[in-house]
Amino acid sequence: MSRTTRTTHVFCASTLFGAATLAAALDAGLFEPADRRLLLITNNAANPETTPAVDRMPGFDRLRERFDGVLSWNDTIAPFHPGGWSPRADDIPLWERYVRLLWGLGDDRIRLSVESVQVNPSLAVCQLFTGAPVDVYADGLISYGPTRDKIDPLVGTRIGRLLHLDLVPGLTPLLLTEFGVRPELVPAEAFLKVLAELAAEPAAGGPESPDTDGPRPVLLLGQYLSALGILTDAEEEELHLSMVRGAVALGHRTLVFKPHPVAPARWSRLLEDEADRLGAGLTVLEAPVLAEVAFQRMRPALVVGCFSTALLTAAGLYGIPVARVGTATLLARLAPYQNSNRVPLTIVDALLPDLDDRQAVADWSMPSPERVDRLAALLKAVGYAMQPKIHPALRGAAESYLARHLDPHTWRYFKRRRLTSLALPGAVPAQLSFIPRNATVRRLARRARALSRR
Repeated sequence: MSRTTRTTHVFCASTLFGAATLAAALDAGLFEPADRRLLLITNNAANPETTPAVDRMPGFDRLRERFDGVLSWNDTIAPFHPGGWSPRADDIPLWERYVRLLWGLGDDRIRLSVESVQVNPSLAVCQLFTGAPVDVYADGLISYGPTRDKIDPLVGTRIGRLLHLDLVPGLTPLLLTEFGVRPELVPAEAFLKVLAELAAEPAAGGPESPDTDGPRPVLLLGQYLSALGILTDAEEEELHLSMVRGAVALGHRTLVFKPHPVAPARWSRLLEDEADRLGAGLTVLEAPVLAEVAFQRMRPALVVGCFSTALLTAAGLYGIPVARVGTATLLARLAPYQNSNRVPLTIVDALLPDLDDRQAVADWSMPSPERVDRLAALLKAVGYAMQPKIHPALRGAAESYLARHLDPHTWRYFKRRRLTSLALPGAVPAQLSFIPRNATVRRLARRARALSRR
């Protein structure tokens, strides 16, 4: 009599938002039954020893109930850092045996659900379990852009689905389409239900419901972009100060700032001083809660940010007015062009109103299907310019968009140098358009560069 092999489904999460997305997908019945469901927590912070992991975040206990056990990837591979370690090819069988023994997996069939599969730690987990089918879930706007790095076909061909939230209704993700991965929506109703559980958690802390007789506050979202090298500390301070000034200029006098968990405390003090100077009151939300929990508890009159995914969840899931700041500057500064933040930045800049445009903020509503179609065409062009080798089939769409829609406004989404290197419309004046494709000109240019180096 043969022994039946168990199936264990391992879910990987590095953020509370990601864990909430997985919980919503489970509640919606998007995963096949399994004998065990294990949640693998990864703490990817630069200093994980001093930064709370997901399972220590307020409200996590509400999510824990959906899993049969919680594991730590940091503990499994210690003393290595999750973001910088992956197994050497020759060591994979040894590591798989070690992990199976440590996690009590035995000879179980493994299924994986991971985020950001193109980078570690998700990539390392997929490499360890070489035969396991993989689902990828996306917890942000990056899913609408191209895969940022080429993925080993031994991993990419095992990916069956991309689970994602419908952050921009009608917009289809580009992520992983090079492997024919099909996108599948995580129902908004299931996600909202999970978020309501987190908001109801007494230990979650965070903002209380506003006084129904008082003014509803404006919620300002910090992102700590200087840590990514996109802005300097001084520039990001000024970005946050512009949020305060813009909100006050719209007539708001009650502000709440939600800083990034690892942002310097001095930024909050600067914002408090600026709000006081302008005759407004600013409170810093120090509890490490999801922005969506703050939406439910505060019901803000307006949410302001740069290119945070929370801007789209505020607008799409809660119907809260939103506004953006600083996107034009960041589009000009973001480098290299392939930077995966370019797509979220493009989406927010193209769809949301600028905080300084009072009328646009007052009139804004979720985009029409026609506007989403225009955004989809833009993102195909941007996606091809970012990753032409991964998505060569998008060249025709990129050429068509650039030939028809490149104007003083849409130029912000492209770089002339990038278009020139790819021989795309807009690279050089029309009368010189033959140059990038001319073999003689290219040969002379190479010879001139060689001579200049000598």
